[in-house]
This record gives sequence, structure tokens and C-alpha cells, in this order.
Amino acid sequence: MTNLGEKIKRIFGEVAVNKGLALRHEVARLPRFISEYLISKYCSAYTDLETAFSKLAEVVSEKFPEPKDKDRIFYKLKRLGVVQLVDEFKVSVDLKRNLYILHIPCLQIYDALADEGIVRKFERTLSGMWGLGTLEYRPDLPENINEKVSPILLIDIEPFQVYNIDVKSYVENRREFSLNEWIDLIITTIGLNPNAYSPRQKLLQMARLIPLIEGNVNIMELGPRATGKTYLYRNLSHYTRIYSGGAVSPARLFFDARLRVMGDIATHDLVAFDEVSRIRFTNPDEMAGKLKDFMVDGFFERGTLKRAHSNCSLVFLGNIEKDEIMISNEIRRSLPNIMQDPAFLDRIHGLIPGWEMPKIMRSEEHLAQGVGLAADYFAEIIHELRKESYRDIIDSHIEFSGNFTIRDEIAVKRLSSGIVKLLFPHKEFDNAELKQVLDFSVEMRQYIVNELNKMSPNEFPHKYLEARVRG
Repeated sequence: MTNLGEKIKRIFGEVAVNKGLALRHEVARLPRFISEYLISKYCSAYTDLETAFSKLAEVVSEKFPEPKDKDRIFYKLKRLGVVQLVDEFKVSVDLKRNLYILHIPCLQIYDALADEGIVRKFERTLSGMWGLGTLEYRPDLPENINEKVSPILLIDIEPFQVYNIDVKSYVENRREFSLNEWIDLIITTIGLNPNAYSPRQKLLQMARLIPLIEGNVNIMELGPRATGKTYLYRNLSHYTRIYSGGAVSPARLFFDARLRVMGDIATHDLVAFDEVSRIRFTNPDEMAGKLKDFMVDGFFERGTLKRAHSNCSLVFLGNIEKDEIMISNEIRRSLPNIMQDPAFLDRIHGLIPGWEMPKIMRSEEHLAQGVGLAADYFAEIIHELRKESYRDIIDSHIEFSGNFTIRDEIAVKRLSSGIVKLLFPHKEFDNAELKQVLDFSVEMRQYIVNELNKMSPNEFPHKYLEARVRG
């Protein structure tokens, strides 16, 4: 263990974990925030590491089935009456039938039932919660219900996420680390090896976290495949939803008026569009309008839903090869047709130059092997920090030149606030450190400003954004 690893263990205690263990094949199929939870649980129960992983492998194989194994699970459920599964259980409320409808992804079931007592005890199931669920086969359901739902009832669940989070302790612990140590701690926490990245590349990794820690931030990233663009959002937090190509409807994203069910924007901290150029929208005109409205201030409405609000952040990810960035209009080429509009692009706060990131080729070189914070713990911390505003700090320390529009100011302030929350949650920094944050935030916005000028030079004249830290 390195000196920094020992320091992290000493200061953070049980929420500090060996990240290298999460790379083992026994838990490879699980999201990292789940695998680390299970590793901690089984390693504390068994003194011998290989015994712990042997038991863990049995649990994952038996209780986290692949889709091809669903009939085997159905047979076991029918024969025994009860099974336990590891999954992200999602409950929706059917007021007309007075039912709690359960979604079980690994079984591809969307119409099972959940016991009301479970929902009352764990309200997070209403937005999706990972855990070990106990399912009961209930062929004796009343006939009028049995015809419309699967005869499966969720009767118990052991949640896998951390609940008792002490943000104050996390903030106080920040004071024990230098800035470079803290950055390396975060890089390791998100599952990457800090030694494989330059200081500039580490800053780009911090930028990927901005939409998770700051509400209503819209970011675009362009870069080669296999640089970890979606890896972070998929593995760090269960508060994210990723669309990887395919069709996306306004009902799925905002509000399903027929079922009266909120969409992903209303129930998640972040929605990411992976390979955004391949995303298809089922109602392009409606989607374009609603996205543009939402990206301004977080408000949206649809059908019978009037004036709802969400602080969900949007991330648009595009794949390009490194030399393609020299091609003019590359940002525009990476967006689907409905987004190739200056009014839409202006609502994207900044662009991450992902073409500067190295490809993750070898796990022993690029993935974390040392000690970092447990992913589920860190995910809950940044989820809680979304609720705090650091923008007053930004307002009191920086000023803009006259060529900033209101949207430019909002963009730079939100980006800067997110980085300050990540690097200086204790709100202590010097002017040189804040200048680095500010300069990088301005750079991210400048990419958008430059592209707007290419798209509509009359409406968006060429300009250089300038901002400074007050002395």
C-alpha cells in the first residue's frame, strides 16, 4: 500500500476500499458501485481472501442471472416458491388498480408486484434501487389482478446503497490532503489509475464529474472510443441513466401522459446520450422543443403535467478519432439533426476535449489498483453536494469582461461551481487555484462559442471569452 493509500485508510476508515479487487472476474458483470459493496461485505465476513471471493462468485452466479437464464429462475421460483435476486428494482404506482408495479430488469419483467410495506420502508425503490430482493411466486392472486400482472411479488429487499452519509465529515477530511493528493484520491475512487494520467488529463476526468455534482449542467464530450467516457457514468452512480443509441421518446425522457409516470429526467441526477449521433427521437419536433426549454432552467411540461422541475444534468457523448478534431464543424457533425441548431448548442454549457484522453488499453496500466473511496459512498456524497450551492463563492471571486452573454456567464459559473465542489468542498482555496478552475471552465465554454460562430456568424460574432479572479 502506498503512503497515500495508508493515509486514505487512516482518515476515511471503512469507506476506503482496495479498488484492485473490483477488477476480479467474479464481479466483472456488476456495476462497480455494487461490486465494491459486495466485496466489502464478503471480505469482512471471511478472513481468507480466496474463500471470500469463492463465496462471492457463487452469489453472483446464482443471484445475478444473465437474461438467457431467466427460464431457469422461473423454474426455480415455481418449484420453490421463493428466490433471491440481485438487481435494480424499480417500483411504479398504479393508482387505478391500487397496485405497486415492479420492474425486474434481469428477468425482463415489467409487470410484477411489490409489497406496500417494502415501498414504505424503502421509498427509493420508486426511482430504482439496487439490492438483494426476495421474490415470491403468487399464483393465488385475485383473478382480476392475475390476468394483468405477473404472479411475482417482491416481499423483502436488502439495499446495496449507503444511506447514512455524513457530508460534513467528508468535507472536514478534505483538509487532511493536499490538492494533488485529493485529485489522485478522486481519480482512484472513480476506478482509474492516477499514475496513467497527466495533470491536464486528471482535470479532464474532474470535468466528467461536474454534471454529477452540479445540477442542470449540460456538457458535451468528443473523443476516441475506449477512453472511459461512459465507463464513469455507468459504474460510479445509480443516479444516472445512459441511452446508447436507439429510439428515445418524450414519454421515456420527460413524462408518460398515458401511464402518468415521470421519465428519466425527472428521476435521475444525470442522463447521458452515448454515441449521440446515433440517437433517434420518436417525435423529433416535440423532443427538440422540450429539450431546449429544459436545458435553460430545468423546467418542463408535457400533456397533463404542468411546469415540473428537475435538476438533472445532460451529457452528450460523441466518438471521433483524434485527428478528426481538426475537421471544421466536428461538434455539429457529432449531433443528431434535431440538435444541429444554434439555439440548442448555445444551451450546452461546455465541451470536454476528450480527444486529449488516452485509450484504456490495459487494466493493470489504466485501471485503479490502489485505495480509494467506495463507489457507492462517493456517489452518495456527490449526490448530496448537488443540493448545496457554491455559486455565491464564484460570484464573489470572479468577474467577466464585456463580451460575455448571460448564457456564457451561467455556463462558466456552473462549470466552475462543479469543479470547486469536487476539489475544494471545504471552500478553502487560493487565487491561483481558483484561476486554474476558472480558466478551464472558460476554455470548455469557448469551444461552444467557437462552434456557434461557425454555425451562425451573424448571430454569434467571433469572440474570446475573458474572465479573471478578483485580487
